[in-house]
Amino acid sequence: MPVVTPSLVVIILAAGTVAGAMGATLGIGGGIFLVPFLTLGLGMPIGAAAAISLTTVIGTSSTVTAGRTGSHLINFRLGMVLEVATAAGSLLGGITALYMNQQWLERIFAAVTLAVAVTTLLRASESNTVRDDSADPGPLGGRYLERDCDCMVTYRVKRLPLALVASFIAGNVSSLLGIGGGVIKVPVLNAWCGVPLRAAAATSAFMIGVTAAAGAIIYFGNHQLIPALAAAAVLGVQAGSSFGMQMSARVSARSLNILLVVVLVAVSVSMLYRSMQ
Repeated sequence: MPVVTPSLVVIILAAGTVAGAMGATLGIGGGIFLVPFLTLGLGMPIGAAAAISLTTVIGTSSTVTAGRTGSHLINFRLGMVLEVATAAGSLLGGITALYMNQQWLERIFAAVTLAVAVTTLLRASESNTVRDDSADPGPLGGRYLERDCDCMVTYRVKRLPLALVASFIAGNVSSLLGIGGGVIKVPVLNAWCGVPLRAAAATSAFMIGVTAAAGAIIYFGNHQLIPALAAAAVLGVQAGSSFGMQMSARVSARSLNILLVVVLVAVSVSMLYRSMQ
């Protein structure tokens, strides 16, 4: 375990701020940026990095959910349905993290992330919304005000079984690697399940807090969580998340889609690199 020093606390505080800003903007949780930094940049053990990262994901989720509640972007009905599968995957991931070969897991994750990035890029020009206030969103769909066109849009949820499977996998990977499961859920909901990117990101941000809490409990019980470093990371993430929400509101949906692809490719490369160390 790393020795806690004032300089290390400051570094993690700054890293948490950047991770929180990016995580809130894309709805994928800051852990996707924090874990590679802690392991590759600071040489921290994967278990300790994952534990710290999961606490920051809880902070990101809390901030984004509070800030998005009145905008109707968060689909609470869909989120609660998918959270059952996500939490189950998260608990399983936290338990198996002690026994699983991390190198092979990271290589598989790198391949899956790259495939999702390619699919997201190919579908970047497609829209999942219907500009009709009278359209039926179905039992799990929703409506929200789209800033790009300043109009109310409607969407229906498709392929719910696929969304449930993706949520279970996302929860599992979230606990195993300490990253927000949104890196899987957001692209899948947007590309295959008919949920617009803004709504997918906001709903994912709501869900990842519960997911991370389920996995963090396992790490805490195994004494892999360093409270002082986790507190610094959470403070940074809280500050960064507030900025990220403002940034998300000003950027077009297409730009967010492209940014998401860039992030996915970067994550894929970093995971592959780490698995070869």
